[in-house]
Amino acid sequence: MAMMRLRREDPRVVGSFRLHRRLGAGGMGVVYLGSDRRGQRVALKVIRPDLAEDQEFRSRFAREVSAARRIRGGCTARLVAADLEADRPWFATQYVPGPSLHDKVAENGTLPAAEVAAIGAALSEGLVAVHEAGVVHRDLKPSNILLSPKGPRIIDFGIAWATGASTLTHVGTAVGSPGFLAPEQVRGAMVTPATDVFALGATLAYAATADSPFGHGSSEVMLYRVVHEEAQLYGVPDALAPLVQACLAKDPEERPSTLQLSMRLKEIAAREAQGLPEARPPAQRERIEQERQTSRYPERPARTNRTERIERTERMERRTAGSSAPRPQSSRTGGTRPQPSRNTSRTNGRPGGTRPGTRPTATGRRPANPRLLRQRIIVFVVVTLIVALGIAAAQQL
Repeated sequence: MAMMRLRREDPRVVGSFRLHRRLGAGGMGVVYLGSDRRGQRVALKVIRPDLAEDQEFRSRFAREVSAARRIRGGCTARLVAADLEADRPWFATQYVPGPSLHDKVAENGTLPAAEVAAIGAALSEGLVAVHEAGVVHRDLKPSNILLSPKGPRIIDFGIAWATGASTLTHVGTAVGSPGFLAPEQVRGAMVTPATDVFALGATLAYAATADSPFGHGSSEVMLYRVVHEEAQLYGVPDALAPLVQACLAKDPEERPSTLQLSMRLKEIAAREAQGLPEARPPAQRERIEQERQTSRYPERPARTNRTERIERTERMERRTAGSSAPRPQSSRTGGTRPQPSRNTSRTNGRPGGTRPGTRPTATGRRPANPRLLRQRIIVFVVVTLIVALGIAAAQQL
């Protein structure tokens, strides 16, 4: 996390904590790096002076402290101390070293599927604890996720609210970050744990593509897209795309639960880390089926390179076998050239299609080409082995 020197107007001591650096500033106040007498480092948030007298902001700050006290789990920063009655209310949480997810993607580019799934699994598990405490974060986004050596941590519960509360602070004003808000937040409807699931889906899409699934633009444009347009998931790995798309469903009832997300993302992370290709075709088929239903993406055949090579070899063999047959006389006078046939040896009642030096059998059919027959047997055996290995691998998962 980037640190800045203290400014002249910044306090040097708050409560029992000595302040050392600025960690950042937001709409509610400034976050400092501090330490207590034992040397324990904390992230200490202080309300801005001009807002300290505003009862609405004091109430929101009190909700953040209350939410932090109720949450139990390793995916959030632990509350250390707070003073809500001070002239400038403040609270301190355990300091989490490491960059935010936003900064890491901005500096290093997109993350591989295995890492995105692992981060998502940990965040989903953390949200289970958040929701069990009766809290909805309401502003989950890449900049509010810190990547510590011990795993990702969710921070900034400044607009957290009890489950079932409205998302409006004023009529027509939605609280949160455009592009990561759920449609029900934009409409001012009731928030639920599914609201955070939507934001998590958008966050995972950002980690995989370095872009918002709803593009860029003004707040009004972004909010319109969230409500009325489907998310753009180009670049999201096939193993993750169906699950991310489910998280971004417009209807909260259609989104998976945080527990379901955690279990599914753990499976994807393990398979992607081991580089198992067998785990991808089911996800690809599911994604293709969804794309067909929405008609937003072009259809792509779910073929493997090995299958395409086998089919291409067979087509070349057929062309080679057909080109060795003698051309009928009618082709010299402009007549139509008949298509070569591998199964029949007569054309218009006359023997034809046989190679020089071969004799028709008693049934009038020429014997099969031994070389072509061997090639077909080899292709058949190879395809059979591939299918058998695929079935065996799938049964072991």
